[in-house]
Amino acid sequence: MSIPDRLTAALADRYTIERELGAGGMATVYLAQDLKHDRRVAVKVLRPELAAVIGAERFLAEIKTTANLQHPHILPLFDSGAVDGTVFYVMPFVEGESLRDRIAREKQLPIDDALRIAREVADALEYAHQHGVIHRDIKPENILLHGGHALVADFGIALAASKTGGTRMTETGMSLGTPHYMSPEQAMGARELDARTDIYALGCVTYEMLTGEPPFSGPTAQAIVAKVMTEKPAGITVRRDRVPAHVEDAVLTALEKLPADRFATAAQFAAALAGHGPTITTRATTALTARSLGGATWRRRFQLASGVALLAIGFGAWGWVRARAAAARPVERHYLSLGDSVQLQTGLAAGPSLALSPDGSRLAFVGDSLFRIWIKRRDELNPVLLQGTDHASSPVFSPDGRWLAYVADGHLKKVRVEGGASVILADSAANGFGATWLDDGTLIYPNASILGLRRVSESGGAVTVALADTVFRGLAPMMPTPLPHARGVLFQVCASGCVTMGLYVLDLKTGRQKLLFNNVGMGWYLPSGQLLYVRRDGVALVAPFDLSKLEVRGAAVPVLEGVAQNGVLTQLAWSPSGTLVYGIGGAGGDIVTMQHRDRSGTEAPFDPSWSGQFNSFAISPDERRAAVGVSTVGAGLDIWIKQLDRGPFSRLTFSGRDRRPAWSPDGREVAFVRDSASGGDVYARAVDGGGSDRRLAHLDRAIQEVSWSRDGRWLLVRTETGASGNGDILALSTTGDSAQVRVAASAFSELQPALSPDGRWVAYVSNEAGTNEVYVRPFPNSDAGHWQVSNGGGGSPVWSADGKELFFLNGADRLIAAQLGSGPTFSVTELKPLFDATRFSYIGFHQAFEVTKDGRFIFLGPVGSVTARTTRLVQVDNWFADIKARLKP
Repeated sequence: MSIPDRLTAALADRYTIERELGAGGMATVYLAQDLKHDRRVAVKVLRPELAAVIGAERFLAEIKTTANLQHPHILPLFDSGAVDGTVFYVMPFVEGESLRDRIAREKQLPIDDALRIAREVADALEYAHQHGVIHRDIKPENILLHGGHALVADFGIALAASKTGGTRMTETGMSLGTPHYMSPEQAMGARELDARTDIYALGCVTYEMLTGEPPFSGPTAQAIVAKVMTEKPAGITVRRDRVPAHVEDAVLTALEKLPADRFATAAQFAAALAGHGPTITTRATTALTARSLGGATWRRRFQLASGVALLAIGFGAWGWVRARAAAARPVERHYLSLGDSVQLQTGLAAGPSLALSPDGSRLAFVGDSLFRIWIKRRDELNPVLLQGTDHASSPVFSPDGRWLAYVADGHLKKVRVEGGASVILADSAANGFGATWLDDGTLIYPNASILGLRRVSESGGAVTVALADTVFRGLAPMMPTPLPHARGVLFQVCASGCVTMGLYVLDLKTGRQKLLFNNVGMGWYLPSGQLLYVRRDGVALVAPFDLSKLEVRGAAVPVLEGVAQNGVLTQLAWSPSGTLVYGIGGAGGDIVTMQHRDRSGTEAPFDPSWSGQFNSFAISPDERRAAVGVSTVGAGLDIWIKQLDRGPFSRLTFSGRDRRPAWSPDGREVAFVRDSASGGDVYARAVDGGGSDRRLAHLDRAIQEVSWSRDGRWLLVRTETGASGNGDILALSTTGDSAQVRVAASAFSELQPALSPDGRWVAYVSNEAGTNEVYVRPFPNSDAGHWQVSNGGGGSPVWSADGKELFFLNGADRLIAAQLGSGPTFSVTELKPLFDATRFSYIGFHQAFEVTKDGRFIFLGPVGSVTARTTRLVQVDNWFADIKARLKP
């Protein structure tokens, strides 16, 4: 469609309007190019009659609050203004589709997709509500899908229109909100609306995602509003019986007529959708109970007749009655005390430190300062020490419950549960990150380098390879758990200090392995045919699992929350008897923000309202933006873009496996490392979010760092050759000729490569002298020289903008400026101490800071922490009955 000349002229100094994307009741949306920041944006222009009624100045003043909302599932506001009577606001252009587009295409969404989108929108609403902002116009059109994840658009726009337009809008025949998603109080024209009106609208959207239609429809807006005011929505399971009962109850509670009968917060709605929170009783639950009772009466008559017949022929009656009695036992939960004499060890050195005997009568755990195994019997108050198990980790019961296997001092051992001497099963080096005992009498465990899995008989003897060290190319397979009939094992693959991880299955018949889930902790196969796994946020889920094909067959259902996680470890054990023991609480983490100092050490933060769990960053060439690696609970690690100093913070990637950002020389793209079981990959993505991820490089081993040369011709990468996280430095050509240069590749570990501004020199860190020191080599002819810069420890080398200085952190974390000579060969004329940097965040595997053109030093600095909670143990009896109840349609 043609673009109005008046609009093009009005915005010509800021935006180039390319085409119309669509039109709605409030605004027309155009795709435009942001001339200042060289990015694609969506420009929304208010309808002229709406702008006239509202008044430009008042409208723009009201939507300022929207610009301060920074959340992963909220589309940020970039800009707003009024030119020649044209009122507009600018948001990112999202490459993807709206939820309306997807519903129109698919009619009904997969249940797990619908619930994930609803929870993400609820999370955005909870954040906005806490900041005093009510959306007022939640509908599928205002929910954008980027990488499958929800982004809520137009936050606060409806509020601004209602506050500035008031009754004048009603008088002109215009209204705010869409009738299908209006709460009853909004439809009645209530002046004061609270968070519960958004919860109602999200209930309508969730209802439509599950059933294909909104709760109420009609030929006119008036007819729809009449139904909203007077009718109850039809049950969801009547239309789609696979929807869990708790989901239907949650949605219908959100759709209650009276605000007081709905959820008080969006967070409560999200929890109810996940099966958590207080029990909700709705008419859907009542109807379901009635149907269940009717069916139960028939089933009882059938079972009674069957029981009499079986009794008459003398078989099975006692077993049948016993099974019925077991099923009737209640699910019981209580805190489990280990007594006053010993505490559970939950650190990495203990590995998975809990194990339950097959009959559920004994709990084995790693405790005390010597990391010994203790046995807590169900019928005894205090645990008993299992002598001779010093330095133990990863206890696991034998299938018959008579033995315990564990790892200690680099050996796989076993000991009788009743006590006695330990027996070494494998002299070959073992690692403490898990072990499992299969029902065929063999054990599987990670080898010492955590590069592969080994297998040995429960009687000892020859050790065989279950998973070769070369399969995961330097990543770490660990935490194996068994599948029945020795069919295979589940295991984790961990990368970069377990910043990213995945759950895999190994087929022991074929030796093949495949990925099941990304960004989750440990996994177990349950006798009920489900796969149990734990996300990084401590939520445990079960999903149906096909044991013959070794694949997940359906949607996952949450069954626990708050499970203790310590990086790669999950403190959870279960027994076939139905007993479950798991830890709640867990590790904390540093909350950091970006801070800068001048050469004297004077410190100042960037945007003080901005912080998070960041692990690395890179400043754009124009120094107006930062690319940040962000750890998000439940979502893994992704790259975000921060507009400096106080601009929006928006998500760039969505794989959950992206880290170590590096800017292209022109500032249009950000490169990053993505973990892969088949080796290492470097991808790039346009900063404006347009297009798709572009793979720049692939190696047959893990990549842990990447940087981009200023001429754009080279990528410098640090590869990983073992589980230590260190490796060699290579330069990869970006010109398409697949050339590689070995910059620093030796028997030692090299890391933190940094090219000089003129591309002549590469600084890096090596442990060739016994400790990490900073070195410099020529580039690309790296064999032509070799100079040590630091002495007594050094790391994180960074060049000044003019190349006349090389900064680094010494062994005491003090920032040092190496003054460089001006001759044709590399030389250092002076080492000048600047300031102490111990307060700043420094992981040690990659650069800790950057230097601006005007000589300021930018660090990630701590502003607080997520406090670790003491791990407490919870015991659940008859747990399988609880799972069965949660899975029942």
